Amino acid sequence: MTLRAATLQDASSLAAISVEVWLGTYIREGVNSFFADYALSTFTKEYYTRLLGDPHEQISVSQNKTGIDGFIRTTRNSPPPVAGLSSTEIATFYVQPRHQGRGIGKALLQSALAQTDAPPWLTTNAENTPAIAFYKANGFTIVGQTHFKIQDQAYLNQVLTYTG
Repeated sequence: MTLRAATLQDASSLAAISVEVWLGTYIREGVNSFFADYALSTFTKEYYTRLLGDPHEQISVSQNKTGIDGFIRTTRNSPPPVAGLSSTEIATFYVQPRHQGRGIGKALLQSALAQTDAPPWLTTNAENTPAIAFYKANGFTIVGQTHFKIQDQAYLNQVLTYTG
């Protein structure tokens, strides 16, 4: 495993991993058009190309011998959903399921933490107990709740911040 900064050439790989992980994590009872349309219109090569050109965004990837198997994206100047948090958000953090449990997530997280100036915060679905357990085991604390919204639907999310 090699950690490196993402490049423009990685945009399509980032999009593919995002669709795979997002659908696999949050869609439990079959994919309907509502969620498929959201995933396919949000996680695009163009979306990641824009992010890679934004100076407030930083994306690091885990590269194996064949390709990217995970990535983490931090965003500076992101308004926190809970008062008193920094403006540094871990906005996206995905590791392909077949590569989980190999230390990739921990390595990506440690790399991102080393590159931030303030303790970052993040949100995760309140029902994503494996992610919450991972974050708690790596120095994060739940500090509040918010909702992830898709059109008129809202899904409860936990807000966590890094406390070391």
